[in-house]
Amino acid sequence: MIEQNSPLLKAEAIERMEEFKFHHPLNPNSEIHMRSLSRATHLQRVGISIGRVPPGKESFIYHTHRHEEEWVYILSGRGIAELGDREVEVGPGDFMGFPANSIAHHLRNPFDTELKYLMGGERLPCDIGIFPRLGKRAIRDGDEAYYVEDDALHDFFKRD
Repeated sequence: MIEQNSPLLKAEAIERMEEFKFHHPLNPNSEIHMRSLSRATHLQRVGISIGRVPPGKESFIYHTHRHEEEWVYILSGRGIAELGDREVEVGPGDFMGFPANSIAHHLRNPFDTELKYLMGGERLPCDIGIFPRLGKRAIRDGDEAYYVEDDALHDFFKRD
């Protein structure tokens, strides 16, 4: 038996972990079920989760991060990854890495089997998520997040 607060999560313990069901508020077809490995092991600076996307659903929304890096490693099933202006089928063993302020991306599951993957990234105190197709941004400050329309942004340093 592994003691509580151990850095080790055994596979059977991960399978017993309660899942968190998430729907991205800007994507009505978003549905992902997650288990946070980083929270369970008390990691502070990185987030690592196992995600499941049911058939016909999408992970989050087409986006990019201004300051945080993120990555995805496909464990099982198949999906369609939107990478900039390309769509690519992905499957078990495929890896995607997204440096901060790089191409927008998204993952969806149009197939008849569940898509399961490991995902992770930085957990900086503040980040900006950019949703280029919607003309919106999410500003995350700690545990709070706010949406703003791109056309409502004003250049703080612009001088008349």
